[in-house]
Amino acid sequence: MSSVAEKLAKKSTTRTSTKQVRLKLVYIDFWSAVKLSFLVAVALAIVTIVVFFLVYTVLEQTNIFDQVNGLYKDVAGVGQDLTAIFNLGRVMGFAVVVAILNLIVVTALGALCAALYNLSVKITGGLLVGFTNN
Repeated sequence: MSSVAEKLAKKSTTRTSTKQVRLKLVYIDFWSAVKLSFLVAVALAIVTIVVFFLVYTVLEQTNIFDQVNGLYKDVAGVGQDLTAIFNLGRVMGFAVVVAILNLIVVTALGALCAALYNLSVKITGGLLVGFTNN
């Protein structure tokens, strides 16, 4: 009499046949594409804001702004102080504006791509995709 463990061990050594399935993608749900592109855009917006903060912090710690400000005053003569323009508040405000614009554009592009694909399926018949069962 063989145990259950022996039967499972014997079953795991036998090779299963690989079944291939070919499917056609003929429709992308518009609202699903909009939701997914919105989530991707939110992730990109967060990354954008964090990158702006990190780059500003590195440039501030390495005194790049002071060196550029000194060069600007030498070249342009007596002028405006650039460190007053490039403060953390303004830089982060610009980062938020860029992130919001990016959010709108990426979401709209995701919706547009889904709509264009759904229109092109009428001409091409869809995208043929192959899957295997391992």
